[in-house]
Amino acid sequence: MLLRSRMPAIWLALIYSAAAPAQTPGASGARQPAQELESITISASPLGLDKDAMAAPADVLDGSALVLGREGTLGSTLSALPGVNADTFGAGASRPVIRGQAAPRVQVLSDGSSLMDASGVSPDHAITSEPMLAERIEVLRGPATLLYGGGAIGGVVNVLDNKIPTAVPKHGPEGFAEVKGTTGSSERAAAFGLTAGSGNIAVHVEGLKRRSDEYRVPNWSSSTLKGSQSESATGSVGISWIGDRGYIGVAYTGTQSEYGLVGHNHEYESCHPHGSRLHCGGHGEDEEHGHDHEEHGADEAAPYVKLKNKRVDLRGEYRQPFAGIKKISMRAGLTDYRHEEIEQGVVATTFKNRGYDARLEAEHEPIAGWRGVLGVQTARSNFSALGEESFMPETVTQSEGVFLLEEYKLDDWRFELGARQDWQSIRPDNAQPRFSMSATSVSGAAVWDFTPGYALALSLARSQRLPNAQELYADGIHLATNTYEQGSVDLGKETSRNIDLSLRKTAGDARFSLSVFHNRVKDYIYAQTLDQFEDFRLIRYAQHDAEFTGGEAQASYRLNRHFTVGVFGDLVYGRLTGGQGDLPRIPAARAGVRGKWLWQNWAADVEVYRAFRQSQIADYETSTPGYNMVNAGISYDGRWGASNYTVYARVSNLFDQLALNHASFVANAAPLPGRRVTVGVRMEY
Repeated sequence: MLLRSRMPAIWLALIYSAAAPAQTPGASGARQPAQELESITISASPLGLDKDAMAAPADVLDGSALVLGREGTLGSTLSALPGVNADTFGAGASRPVIRGQAAPRVQVLSDGSSLMDASGVSPDHAITSEPMLAERIEVLRGPATLLYGGGAIGGVVNVLDNKIPTAVPKHGPEGFAEVKGTTGSSERAAAFGLTAGSGNIAVHVEGLKRRSDEYRVPNWSSSTLKGSQSESATGSVGISWIGDRGYIGVAYTGTQSEYGLVGHNHEYESCHPHGSRLHCGGHGEDEEHGHDHEEHGADEAAPYVKLKNKRVDLRGEYRQPFAGIKKISMRAGLTDYRHEEIEQGVVATTFKNRGYDARLEAEHEPIAGWRGVLGVQTARSNFSALGEESFMPETVTQSEGVFLLEEYKLDDWRFELGARQDWQSIRPDNAQPRFSMSATSVSGAAVWDFTPGYALALSLARSQRLPNAQELYADGIHLATNTYEQGSVDLGKETSRNIDLSLRKTAGDARFSLSVFHNRVKDYIYAQTLDQFEDFRLIRYAQHDAEFTGGEAQASYRLNRHFTVGVFGDLVYGRLTGGQGDLPRIPAARAGVRGKWLWQNWAADVEVYRAFRQSQIADYETSTPGYNMVNAGISYDGRWGASNYTVYARVSNLFDQLALNHASFVANAAPLPGRRVTVGVRMEY
């Protein structure tokens, strides 16, 4: 109730902030005045639209903004963007949360192709995408993402890289090298990339090594968070043939990672269900919620994950292949993923996922003024979990989809129509029945440039999502989330009706973006808590109608050639309809201010925001207190011979505040890191 009482004031602040532009978090390294910024084409948009022309809100992190804003995981890297949070799980894993939705309703792509790792199964499973090797990260919110299927009903994160070259360097080899270190966890990281070529052939190699110790937490029971250490290494080699009308290339990427599991508690290993009740302990004379299981010492080493991922990417583009077709593009990935959860030196559980994802798009020439893209997609995933926490049977998921997106321009208006049809089948290796179902999604949007530099955008969508293997067939203990999970083979498709309204100013010294949305979801699939013993819950995947309402805003004003100030904020409500209560792990509302200073080759920025108390909680969930966060950075751009370099420093959580992330499954067991100082050097040649 406390959060609701503050909502009018927060909304007034966000609306009032429309006096000035959207600033990308941490964009202290940008050297150009606001009015000289180049347009940014969104690769995840099949029509190749500019960021400011998108019907639904989109953000892009690239250049110095990405260099200064990167964290060790993808979710943490993006969590400062309005409308985006992270379900953090220590230092080794975090997934993006967009408008209150996380995996499996947020898809993470590698240049348009699904990663096919195990991050959609559990928050303690790392996303196999490395921010330090990314060239650009795109975030799409809302219904415009339906062309990537029901798994993108909440949003899409598209990570673009250079592993497959699309052009031959004109002036000899080019690339980058970077090193950085961070206090508070003794993080050390180094990365490099190199592209070279001759004639029609280009080759790219890149690599990364990162290591960090347990990170420091202020005002906590111990000085560091047990199990928050992390170590990873990634290497890739790619080769392309490049012609006048396109290219085709292939790359191999290998990733190895080890990271601790925070909040892992074996105290509940004996817990099991009796119908809809939870029984923990022995039978006989024990009470229904007995407690005679084994206690583990506080000095016992935290379990950790040992991850190996091998992936082959294939990408290509062919322009003007024949009359009527402007471009054909293809993306495909073949993944062999494996991770082991190791406890006391013994492999307790092994997760495997072997699969592929392929996508083919054809952009046709305008027909009666309509420009559009027709595409097909197919994917197959063979997933298994073996060992102590094998809470799912081995399953084979096969999916196919066809989609169409069309655009029409009329004076100051741009109209967009889209549709997608999906088919999915899931075959378990036990006696459970096979699942097979189809889903249909449609969308429409209009963007009105009602005066130069201003745009009003409206998006409408009806999207359907099919249940995944975990929601259908789970049956067992999942200690990472302290739950006993039960699936339901009776689940059907969920249908979301979405409306998104945005007002933007994209030119001049004052810029802003204000978006509001409302989603009504029929038969929303969620983990219903049936019973709880201490911190351990019995959950069963069920369906009930739900609603999500919220908004995000960011604005800035360029005071002069050196100074820019801005404000930003976001909020989202998520609840079951019919008075059934709030949904769990809905991120807390945030509001803050930013300032940026540019002078010659120097840049500096400061960010101050308040994450409010989250007291709108689901059954068996606890509220989290609010906290204040102050971050600041400084950078210097220079030139050494034929190379450009950037030296940067950044302090996060300047005043060393204890911060609990409500969007995390382990919010009360794994606070965010305390004060950290990052120093790095990046050279591009």
